[in-house]
Amino acid sequence: MALSQKLEPESPDWWLERLWAQLQERCKYAATMRQYYSGDHPLPMIQEKARSAFQRLLKQSRSNYTGLVVDATAERIQVDGFRFGDEDVGDQEAWRIWQASSMDADSDLLITEAVKVGRAFALVAPNPEDARTPIITAEDATQAIVAYRPGSRRQRAAGLKTWMDDWTGQLMATLYLPDGLYKFRAPKPVQGVAKPSWERREVAGEPWPAPNPMGVVPLVEIVNRPDLLGEAHSEIEDVLDVQDRINKTLIDRMMAQEFSAFRQRWMTGYEVPVDESGQPIEPFKAAVDRLWVIEDENVKVGEFSSTDLGPYLASIEADVQHMAARTRTPAQYLLGKLSNVNGETLKATESGLVAKVRQRCRPLGEGLEEVVRLYLKAAGDTRDLASIEVIWHNPEFRTEGELVDALVKMSTLGVPHEALWERWGASQTEIAQWQQLRTDAAARVMGGDPAALFGPKPPTDTAEPDGDAN
Repeated sequence: MALSQKLEPESPDWWLERLWAQLQERCKYAATMRQYYSGDHPLPMIQEKARSAFQRLLKQSRSNYTGLVVDATAERIQVDGFRFGDEDVGDQEAWRIWQASSMDADSDLLITEAVKVGRAFALVAPNPEDARTPIITAEDATQAIVAYRPGSRRQRAAGLKTWMDDWTGQLMATLYLPDGLYKFRAPKPVQGVAKPSWERREVAGEPWPAPNPMGVVPLVEIVNRPDLLGEAHSEIEDVLDVQDRINKTLIDRMMAQEFSAFRQRWMTGYEVPVDESGQPIEPFKAAVDRLWVIEDENVKVGEFSSTDLGPYLASIEADVQHMAARTRTPAQYLLGKLSNVNGETLKATESGLVAKVRQRCRPLGEGLEEVVRLYLKAAGDTRDLASIEVIWHNPEFRTEGELVDALVKMSTLGVPHEALWERWGASQTEIAQWQQLRTDAAARVMGGDPAALFGPKPPTDTAEPDGDAN
């Protein structure tokens, strides 16, 4: 049944149309960010009459610095585990469920997507085969959207996930409300049609709407660079113009190279010979083993100077420096060269990127923590889940010697071993194993086993002596 034109506010049909329209607007933004991230930038503008002749050069005149900005940020944002506020190490149950859905790998995709287009989504669902292990999936920003209660940036009112079904060619949608899951379908949208013609999607053996055992919207938004109005922003949103300037300079440089690859020569006072049909004959051919001989002393030969490419290269480098400064990406990442290299210099050049990554982790972590609360609650966990927090991998890159020296100094201040192991970069599984090994060793010592401290006792010779003692 087609949806009515007049819909009751906050009814399933009203939410469907509202969220679908908002999602289509967001898709335009996401498509632009992805286009720049992948290096498929808009071609630089040149005169229309020259476009066909220089199509090959246009395609070669794109150097993808924006993609490098995203990767340099996302590669330092890595989830190592989750823990409760009163615990020293990560929670094993939270990490077990996370790994069961392959989120230890997919979280990298989710974070990269959020950094790239401003937001990504995670969906939590009960597992019909194992109630203790709910299912978590990473969702694309062009297929999912969440609406919040008025005046709140965290209380989710509704969520929508859409996708194209490869088998039927139909557009599918699932609306997530606290009281149920409403499923819809529509024929594949036609270009230029304002909205799909939605109808209910019935699933065999399932009521419509399907029950929502979570009791809340199970679709969670993971945002990058949020603002107080609830918008999220890509890491490269404000440097697209810089990338366009770089591409324009590149096409200008390549056109200069194309016309100046060979120095143009000129000649005066020389009468060009012609053949029987009156066509000019080229008397001079340039080659390594050829010599030009002109007997007429009035003939003059010269060449035009080559185009200086230095200004083009300097202009590109200046724009790259601007992009590095705006995005706080170390310039050596973008320019591919180092100068005055030493440990302190490298640390100073990366300090802005490290500070930015730590700031980005806070809003990203809020979304991930909500995901953990949802799946632990769905698994029947009765603990207080309000204090859950993300354990982030240290975004600083240090040499092994520097790191060990820092950890030794921290240990003298009474920092627990678990915190030092975490700072070292050990996973939560490794930390749990090391904890157990330490506990087992302490138990052996307390139990009076000398082998725990001194190793096994060497065997003694107890054989009777041979012959007389005399």
